[in-house]
Amino acid sequence: MTEQQQKVAVVTGASSGIGLAAAKALSLKGYRIIGVGRNSERTKAAGELIRTVSAGNQVDMIRADLALMSEAARVAEEVSHLTGRIDLLINNAGGMASEKVMTAEGFEESFAGNHFGPFVLTTRLLPLLRQAVKGAPQGSVRIINTSSDGSEMIPGINLDDLQTFETYTNGLAYCSSKLANVLFSRALAKRLAPEGIVAHSFHPGTIGSNFFSHTDESVRERYGDMEKLTPDQGAETLLWLAMDDEPAKSNGGYFYKCKPRTPNPLIEDDQVIEDLWRISESLTEEALAKR
Repeated sequence: MTEQQQKVAVVTGASSGIGLAAAKALSLKGYRIIGVGRNSERTKAAGELIRTVSAGNQVDMIRADLALMSEAARVAEEVSHLTGRIDLLINNAGGMASEKVMTAEGFEESFAGNHFGPFVLTTRLLPLLRQAVKGAPQGSVRIINTSSDGSEMIPGINLDDLQTFETYTNGLAYCSSKLANVLFSRALAKRLAPEGIVAHSFHPGTIGSNFFSHTDESVRERYGDMEKLTPDQGAETLLWLAMDDEPAKSNGGYFYKCKPRTPNPLIEDDQVIEDLWRISESLTEEALAKR
């Protein structure tokens, strides 16, 4: 298989959990993997592990904190130097903070890492996704955003206070960012469907991973005794969305257990979707302009 023929998957959050599980599975299927992880040691170890199952497929790992727009932009630039195409972009990195933390760029950390960073990365990688569409089967180039059922637990999203500066709780910040993932997927679908690119979001379930190590004590207590899926089980819907024929027949959907799941009703509000895109674009461009 030539470099031009081999499919390329960019996977964020690939250093552990369902991101690592997905990267391993995709590598076994012949994808070249470009993984992104926040922790240097885990990212290096994950790269070594993926290579052991890759059957000779190329594996590159990039360390970055996607809560920083400058880092998200850097990742996009590094990826563009590594490959001329992307067949699959999996925005999987994210988490719930245990307390309110502001980044050096002035963003609330969890919302930045869960939505703003993926927004910057995705929009800057669109030329490589468009390149992969040329000559590819309809719907085979895809963007998959890892959301959560937290997106369903709030009535809406406050566009005047996206980062919950005025009403912050770690739960509200997380749920708002996960709803943003679902809305972002719908916005991408509206823009990219005419070009043959598919964008979906999904709820992976409650996963036994290091996700809970970053949450506060109340969250750990609430979910501590709950039966959890393994990362491999949690990645099943992700991989189905990435490779199965069925997801190519729709666009902008929200899924769970390889089936459509009823999303937050806000997904049908075109004005909110467009306003979220506009605000995200404005705030991230402003942060990047200060670099």
